[in-house]
Amino acid sequence: MSAFIVLGAQWGDEGKGKMTDYLAEEADVVVRFQGGNNAGHTVVVGDTDYKLHLIPSGVLYDNKLNVIGNGVVVDPKALFTEIDYLEGLGVKVTPEKLIISDRAHLIMPYHRILDALKEKARGKNDIGTTGKGIGPCYTDKIERSGIRICDLLHKEVFIEKLKENIEIKNAYITKVYGGEALNFDEICKQYLEYAERIRPYVCDTSVRIYDEIMNNKNVLFEGAQGMLLDIDHGSYPYVTSSNTTSGGVSNGTGIGPTMITNAVGICKAYTTRVGKGPFPTELNDDMGEWIREKGHEFGVTTGRARRCGWLDLVILKTTVRVCGLTSLAVTKIDTLAGLDKVKVCVGYKFDGKVIDYFPASLEDVAKCEPVYEEFAGWDESVANARSYDEIPENAKIYLRRIEELTGTKISIVSVGPERAQTIRVREEI
Repeated sequence: MSAFIVLGAQWGDEGKGKMTDYLAEEADVVVRFQGGNNAGHTVVVGDTDYKLHLIPSGVLYDNKLNVIGNGVVVDPKALFTEIDYLEGLGVKVTPEKLIISDRAHLIMPYHRILDALKEKARGKNDIGTTGKGIGPCYTDKIERSGIRICDLLHKEVFIEKLKENIEIKNAYITKVYGGEALNFDEICKQYLEYAERIRPYVCDTSVRIYDEIMNNKNVLFEGAQGMLLDIDHGSYPYVTSSNTTSGGVSNGTGIGPTMITNAVGICKAYTTRVGKGPFPTELNDDMGEWIREKGHEFGVTTGRARRCGWLDLVILKTTVRVCGLTSLAVTKIDTLAGLDKVKVCVGYKFDGKVIDYFPASLEDVAKCEPVYEEFAGWDESVANARSYDEIPENAKIYLRRIEELTGTKISIVSVGPERAQTIRVREEI
């Protein structure tokens, strides 16, 4: 492997943190290419749970370079809170281990405030945003009024851009939403302090990543969220504000697509999502609650209960196509252990025919009726498996059917949250 992608193949929360941590052992560099601190990755090492939001999962290794790419939006307060949290757990986060793109955009206090005010104004049509300011920051980026980290490091440039933005944002906050105006001096002082702390970490990360690849180093690109939260290909408007697919890697890091060799999609053995929007295989019954409780399906960032349902292979086939997946990593088959029967959605009944793709219109998705195949379940011994041969036969049948229907091989199976509960099915990912 040389340069490869690890991304979510569903609606996020698939276990990307654990898989990235696992695969990072083989990598020299781990790169985050989109999103912000709205992401939540949990990595379990021994008796310690590490909860990551912005910093790449490779940070738990002492000898890996971690990169926050230009496609990420960075809240300095959240960044330093996370650095302090990790160092409090004995994980060093130095400029030798972490570098941050000078082209990354800054999340400002007015982004967080506007995020909350806009969500409240939507009323019953709210999107379910995390309120971290991600959307408004990306809005400014596309609208070409954003403030980048390179601006923050040039005091006069930052002050000028901040003055202009505060004037405009205060008008929105007070006159449109009835909120309280922000104080320029307070924000300016706070961010100029951030500038000095962040300065040692900042560089042109595109150049560094390119040089690492040219030196035959293994580079892992880590996505946040999942494919169906992609701004273009996801369940719009119930999506995030960036490109979560493999296509977002090049734009989010400054590396050409021809340099990327493989893409592994992480998927749960069932399906979950947070927030609103159609969910064809959702289980609004005791079974859905059973999966939620056993799988501890509550958001790392928000604590919100996740909606749960059977595995949806229509979604996985869509992700294979859009992201060009070379393999799948299936997580949480241990959660389903103990059920007599498990189901898999293999298609949608829509307008009198069966389709195998995820429609663009959410009104059309809402009309889709899942077509299920049923499988015999497996027992709790699956959590003790440490090789593919030790996985219960019924679970293997389930996994093989996933491969058959998606046309994609499974390279990794996770049978629990710990590093040791990870089974490599194939060396090639």
